[in-house]
Amino acid sequence: MGERTRPATRRAGAFLALLGPAFVAAIAYVDPGNVASNISAGAQYGYLLVWVIVMANAMAGLVQFLSAKLGLVTGMSLPEAVRERASRPVRLAYWGQAETVAMATDLAEVVGGAIALHLLFGLPLVVGGLITGVVSMGLLLVQDRRGQRPFERVIIGMLAVIAVGFLASVVISPPSASEAVAGLVPRFDGAESVLLAAAMIGATVMPHAVYLHSGLARDRHGHPAPGPGRIRLLRATRVDVGLAMVLAGTVNLAMLLMAANTLRGRENVDTLEGAHAAVREALGPVAGLLLALGLLASGLASTSVGAYAGAMIMQGLLRRRVALLLRRLITLIPAIAVLAAGIDPTRALIISQVVLSFGIPFALIPLVRLTADRALMGADVNHRVTSALAWLVAVIISLLNIALIYLTVTG
Repeated sequence: MGERTRPATRRAGAFLALLGPAFVAAIAYVDPGNVASNISAGAQYGYLLVWVIVMANAMAGLVQFLSAKLGLVTGMSLPEAVRERASRPVRLAYWGQAETVAMATDLAEVVGGAIALHLLFGLPLVVGGLITGVVSMGLLLVQDRRGQRPFERVIIGMLAVIAVGFLASVVISPPSASEAVAGLVPRFDGAESVLLAAAMIGATVMPHAVYLHSGLARDRHGHPAPGPGRIRLLRATRVDVGLAMVLAGTVNLAMLLMAANTLRGRENVDTLEGAHAAVREALGPVAGLLLALGLLASGLASTSVGAYAGAMIMQGLLRRRVALLLRRLITLIPAIAVLAAGIDPTRALIISQVVLSFGIPFALIPLVRLTADRALMGADVNHRVTSALAWLVAVIISLLNIALIYLTVTG
C-alpha cells in the first residue's frame, strides 16, 4: 500500500511545485487600493456593491489565465508581444500610458504602507512612505539575487498575513448572510457608487498584473514545446490561477463585509485611519492590530510586485533594461510627493484606482487579440467561447469607464 501511494504523492508534489506565479500576481488584487475602495464601499453603501467584487474577481481569473497562457505558449511577455506588432510611435504611446498606470499603482501601495506604519507606530506619513520604499527594495533584492522561487515564497507568506489580517474581523463579528446575498444583485445608487465600483474593478483587474503574469509564467516554466508537457503546465496554471483568485476574492469580500457590518452608520470612517479606529472600538484592539498588520503587508508586498512589473513593461516595450532598485527609487518619488503635500491619503488611494481602471482596456484588448490568434498560439488558441467572454469583460470595463468619465465631468 505504501509503495502504491509514493508515486501518487510524488506526482502531487511535483504538480504543487508548479504553482506560485499566480499568487505573486494576486498580490495586486489585495493591495492598499483594494482596501480603501472596498472599505469605502462597505461603509457608505453597506452590501450594495458585493456583486462588483464577485464580478471583478471572476473577470480577473479569466484574464490572468490568458496572460499566463500567452507567456507559456509564445515564450513572450505581453509587453514583448505588443512590441513585436506595433510601430515605434505606437509603442512609445503605449508605454506612456502603461507608465502612468504604474505610477498610480505605486502611489496606492506606498501610501497604504505609510498609513499602516502610522496606525501601528504613529510615524509621520512621509517617514512611513520612505520606510515602505526601503523595505520594498529589500524584497526586490531577494528576487534580483536569489531568483523567482524565493521571491514567490516571501510574497506568498505576506499574502497569508494579509488574509489573516482582513478575515479576522469577519470571523470576530460575522456579517448578515441574507444582506450579503442580496448584494449579489447588480445595481447602483448614484454617481458616487459608480465611482467606487470603477475603483473596485480598477483595484481588482489591475493592468500591471496582466502584463506581469505573462512574464512570471514564462520565467518560471520557460517556453515548453507543444505536447504533454505544455498541456500539464497549462492545467497546473489553471489551478494556480483558480486558487489565487479564490483567496484574493475572499479577502476582498471580507474587506467589504467587515465595513458593511461594522462601519456603516458610524461617523468619521471615510478614511483608513477612521475605519481602523472604528474597528478597534467595535471589535477590540486585536482586530484593529490585525487590520493594520494586513494593510502593512499589503503595502510592502504589492509595491515590490508593482516595481517588478514596471521593469518588465519597460524592458518588453522599449528593450531597455532598468535595474529593479533604480526603478523602485524613481517610482517612489511621486508617492512621497503626494504624502508630503498633505493630500488626503485615502482619497488619493481611491482616485489612483480610478486611474488604473482607465489602463485596463489597453492591457485587455491586446491580450484577447493575441491569445485568439491561431497563427501565434497554434493548438492552444482560445476557444471561441473563451474569446467571447474575454471580449465581454473588456467591453463591460470600457463602458463603465465611459460612464465614470461622464459622471465625473457632470458632477
